[in-house]
Amino acid sequence: MPSALSADLRERVVAAIEAGASRREAARRFEVSPASAVRWHEAFVREGRTRAKRMGGDQRSHAIEAQAALIRQTYEAKPELFLHEMRARLADNGLRVGVSSLSRFFKRHGITRKKTPGTPPSRIGKT
Repeated sequence: MPSALSADLRERVVAAIEAGASRREAARRFEVSPASAVRWHEAFVREGRTRAKRMGGDQRSHAIEAQAALIRQTYEAKPELFLHEMRARLADNGLRVGVSSLSRFFKRHGITRKKTPGTPPSRIGKT
């Protein structure tokens, strides 16, 4: 993943543009791409920031968290379902999520999905 260029460089490019240089001139002077100079200046004009936004991190959990009630309801109705089966049931209700997203959802909410044994334990060896 590429890293952001320094905040100092961004500030100097934006300051040059604000002082009257064209975006391309400022980009050439500071040896950055014209596209970067345009983006940095746009961010400064729109949001007043010259620093880069944070990179990485969670981008999607808010979408699945918005449907937490439906996921819990589906799980509580039939807790023995495998994740791919639960995913199919949720899709029938209009929610499209991945199996790994469901797994992370359950982990975040502290829901353990242990299966109950199909047969009782053996009594051999007990006295």
